[in-house]
Amino acid sequence: MHTSPLSRRTVLAGTAAAAALTATPALQGRTSAAEQPPSPTYRWRTAVIGGTGFVTGVLFHPTVRGLAYARTDIGGAYRWDDRTARWTPLTDHLGWDDWNLLGVEAVAVDPAHPARVYLALGAYSQSWAGNGAILRSEDRGATWTRTDLTVKLGANEDGRGTGERLLVDPRDSDTLWLGTRHDGLLKSTDRGATWKAADTFPAAPNPTGQGVTLLVAAGRTLYAGWGDSDGTTASANLFRTADGTTWEPVPGQPAGTAAKVPVRAAYDRHTRELYVTYANAPGPNGQSDGSVHKLATATGKWTEVTPVKPGGTTQDGSADTFGYGGAAVDARRPGTVVVSTNNRWAAVDTLYRTTDGGRTWTSLKDSAVFDVSETPFLKWGEAAPKFGWWIQAVAVDPYDSEHLVYGTGATLYGTRDLRRWAPQIRGLEETAVRQLISPPTGEAHLISGLGDIGVMYHERLTASPSRGMATNPVLGSATGLAQAALRPSYVVRAGWGDHGNGAFSRDGGRTWAPFAAQPAIAKDAPGPIAANADGSVLLWSFVHWDGTKHPAHRSSDNGATWTEVPSFPKGATPVADPADPAVFYVYDTDAGTLLASTDGGRTFAARATGLPSGDTQFKVVAAPGRSGDLWLSAKWNGLYRSTDGGAGFSKIDSCWASYTLGFGKAADGADYPAIYQVGSTGTITAVHRSDDGAKTWVRINDDAHQWGWTGEVITGDPRIHGRVYLATNGRGIQYGEPV
Repeated sequence: MHTSPLSRRTVLAGTAAAAALTATPALQGRTSAAEQPPSPTYRWRTAVIGGTGFVTGVLFHPTVRGLAYARTDIGGAYRWDDRTARWTPLTDHLGWDDWNLLGVEAVAVDPAHPARVYLALGAYSQSWAGNGAILRSEDRGATWTRTDLTVKLGANEDGRGTGERLLVDPRDSDTLWLGTRHDGLLKSTDRGATWKAADTFPAAPNPTGQGVTLLVAAGRTLYAGWGDSDGTTASANLFRTADGTTWEPVPGQPAGTAAKVPVRAAYDRHTRELYVTYANAPGPNGQSDGSVHKLATATGKWTEVTPVKPGGTTQDGSADTFGYGGAAVDARRPGTVVVSTNNRWAAVDTLYRTTDGGRTWTSLKDSAVFDVSETPFLKWGEAAPKFGWWIQAVAVDPYDSEHLVYGTGATLYGTRDLRRWAPQIRGLEETAVRQLISPPTGEAHLISGLGDIGVMYHERLTASPSRGMATNPVLGSATGLAQAALRPSYVVRAGWGDHGNGAFSRDGGRTWAPFAAQPAIAKDAPGPIAANADGSVLLWSFVHWDGTKHPAHRSSDNGATWTEVPSFPKGATPVADPADPAVFYVYDTDAGTLLASTDGGRTFAARATGLPSGDTQFKVVAAPGRSGDLWLSAKWNGLYRSTDGGAGFSKIDSCWASYTLGFGKAADGADYPAIYQVGSTGTITAVHRSDDGAKTWVRINDDAHQWGWTGEVITGDPRIHGRVYLATNGRGIQYGEPV
């Protein structure tokens, strides 16, 4: 759904498909593998923002001081090292074809073998997603052995913040258990190499349900939560096995709406009590009721220990509805437990802590002091940060009773004294990146448009942007970001916001002002936006979140007034010519047609037709500093180029698949900008660079740095040859430089 700039003012309407695809000799000739230049060595790092995504689970190792693991819904798994106070990513080696495995459903460790760690991977359980997989490591995740499953997992679906669904059996390190969404309980007796159904598990698999929500060991007895009960006493949602073979419902378990779904469980080995948090839905959204109960495993007695019952009212009269989420016990102090509320928007979520087995509780939010100076975006454009939301991951360090961490929808907070909190997030980046600009001048080498956290101005790549999220207005997910090529101090952005969905900057993105007005449709369907070469004209396209496309609008007065552009394809992405302010381009992905405007975006007419169509993964990019030099990145259809403003395109033979394309500073002695691409020149999808106008390519990433799906956007740095910025869907902004 992307377009590209154009340079010729004369509109060559009705160009035939044959003419549009005629290849010129200069663009022909695939270079053989033997002729390809050697690949340079690149150093890859993550541009620091800090977290920015949903940390769904944190697991301290019970027998190794300072070792912990974290899982995320779309950004892979991480290992914590207390000595360096840093998270190390463990799944960056997963490549393009394995993008679905960047969602981590569960983590398991083996207390008897401290170097062993297991991951259950799979983001989606829909038919279009691949099956899940188990990764097994003997060296804390430095290297992995993989087992592909025959079932799907759902690490980015409802219920992703519930308990660990993967467990090493405390009786036998070779035995592992895996709870699935739709295929019941699985068991492995060879440390995850092979799996089969646990036939004695009494709950029937549900092809549309939640399935197993948690697995936990209480001594030698295993417990499994079940998310598909109806909340009645006749419909059990917690099962146990004492012998590893026969499973049964736990007698006397709580029932009712407030205990419909077991969310998390934690075992106090000192008191032999199992604490279980419940909600009326798996979360993280949709919970409005919940409770906390404990089970004396020796006697079978249940006791409700809910800190505060949902359903009251706040001071302003709002309904205080929520569920319960995280649960963690203090391994050093009997009867000391921490639980979290979840989906509590009126009174704001909190952690409750008890030191007397649940008889009394203290809200840790009430005394919390936050320091988010390391990740200023957590202020969300306000004076002070909030405690967080989507709190389902809670963990207490087994070697330090006052080292407590909890995950939110945007970060991981930690404390060492139960009062002062700060992000414990170094090394963990989960941003879903949507747009990238590398300005040719100014303080910042990078401006980014992101999912959930709007637009960031990166003064440095090694520290979280000091201004945090772009404000005035604050936006949620960014949908558009553009810079005037001949006036780089002028930048525009668009996205989802509560107080206007578009803004402009006259100082290169440091500060912003909202458009004085916006089309009515902008409130519900903000989409991509473009500024012409001198910033005098804006084109704003509109796409609803459900995919519904709407007419684009044009402004020639910096967003004070807008007029509809009927000839612009609905929902398409406008692209400005970088050298001619009168020219815009747009690619109609439905028709496979390149259209151009030579009157500043007032009207568009077709130029090349018969181009690839039928998919949104098309992107037109204009070569910087040149009018009419357009490149069409057409997914598995490959790469095309036009040097006449889109009147005709020639297919580039040096690659057979192209997912996204960008430009950077030319190599010394080269007369054309460096081209960066995510695509396929051989057998795999990788990140490539060409210094000779796409005649030849070199791969610049490696097998250890792949990051799953990377097809959104790539751009080079116009001031530093070889530096490239790459958008990922869950691993933030990766940037690479030649060593």
